[in-house]
Amino acid sequence: MKNSANSKRNWLIGIIVGVVVVIGLSFIGTYNSLARSSQAVDSQWAQVETVLQRRYDLIPNLVSAVKGSMKHETKVFGEISAARKAYGSASTASEKMKANAQLDQSVGTLVNVIGENYPSLKSNENVQTLMTQLEGSENRISVERRRYNQAVEKYNTSVVTFPKNILANMMGMGKKAYFKADTNASKTPSVDLDE
Repeated sequence: MKNSANSKRNWLIGIIVGVVVVIGLSFIGTYNSLARSSQAVDSQWAQVETVLQRRYDLIPNLVSAVKGSMKHETKVFGEISAARKAYGSASTASEKMKANAQLDQSVGTLVNVIGENYPSLKSNENVQTLMTQLEGSENRISVERRRYNQAVEKYNTSVVTFPKNILANMMGMGKKAYFKADTNASKTPSVDLDE
């Protein structure tokens, strides 16, 4: 009888240990999956910042190349300078997104002013090269923003689906913010050269 009771007890302990091991492995697998997704989002954000930095570095060259020929566009140059300063001092992703929207609008205004009001300047080889580089930067930024939002979507889907949402809540792994256009981005910027 004693052997039978010990055998049953050992069998029950084995089942309990097995269940705990399966739950533990499931917990570890889920956590690792969420951690990998979170790192993918962070990595993609770093790529967005890389292309934003490239544009940030190109802007002074474009401004220098056209500034002498555009004396009365000081307002546009002032806006670009302020936008660059805001981006340079931004420390969080949210602040960088907001400063980037301001920079997008200012650079777009400058490019439009050059194209519409200074056709001879637009044909200048240095200006044309810099504008092409800037356009390339804008395209890269657009691609990287899209990739960032795709990574955020994948991560956020993991965080809100069962059973990962239970672990995500326990570990404080909340949803990540999408890169969204500034509310003013849908409005066409006005260019007033008389100010």
